[in-house]
Amino acid sequence: MPILVVHGAGGGFDQGLRFAAPLAERGFRIVAMSRFGYLRTPLPNDASAEAQAAAHVCLLDALHIRRIAIIGASAGAPSSMLFALRYPERTVALILLVPAAYVPRPDHGAPLKVAPGTELAFNTALRSDFVLWAATRVARRTLVQALLATPPQVVDAASPAEQERVAMMLESILPVSARRLGLKNDAAVTSTLPRYDLEHIVAPTLAISVADDLFGTFDAARYTAEHIVGARFIGYPNGGHVLVGHQEDVFKQIATFLSLRETGDVSPTTAD
Repeated sequence: MPILVVHGAGGGFDQGLRFAAPLAERGFRIVAMSRFGYLRTPLPNDASAEAQAAAHVCLLDALHIRRIAIIGASAGAPSSMLFALRYPERTVALILLVPAAYVPRPDHGAPLKVAPGTELAFNTALRSDFVLWAATRVARRTLVQALLATPPQVVDAASPAEQERVAMMLESILPVSARRLGLKNDAAVTSTLPRYDLEHIVAPTLAISVADDLFGTFDAARYTAEHIVGARFIGYPNGGHVLVGHQEDVFKQIATFLSLRETGDVSPTTAD
């Protein structure tokens, strides 16, 4: 089964390929792109999530792929949800991973929260390749909190392999100069997230998030799953936005979920 991997903020096709490597090892075919404003993909006048979803279709047409599963990670979730909503005949399954998505807040606040230090990092480290590189050496814990929306103490307590993965995720934002337009556009898109017509998404859907994600995607993922018929929600108590300590289980869950789509077993699932 082919899988379209829609990367999050600060990413690109490189992030998508690294993220999906465990799925490729399981035999899935991975399609990864750089979204608007990332690496060599230009930022068009209309860089909305709707336009990005239409661009996903153009990519699949160029690759002669009719139907595909789609994974929307973080800021890649809006266009992934719109893809499933507007092109149901082309969507085998929808997977939302720590998604930037709408959720009604009791105080009518923004769906996504701002992690401590994010605004400062955007106005300093994310303006310069050298400054970001230096910050990964001298202020790594601060960047883990501000850019990866993960409590630093969670990473401190993780295995050496997980700590290395988190460090690699920070490094992968470089060169930030080639991603800054995409980051600015993602900030604009995710700051005004509308509620999509979730009840009309017919693709089998899996939503995954973590309670201590500093971007607050846990509530959004659960809300989205509750309003898509038959969707499944998996929530972890800790691990931050980058799912520290849960990578192996997450890919096991995703692979099992997609394998059921291949075998035709589409029996209802429930929230965890």
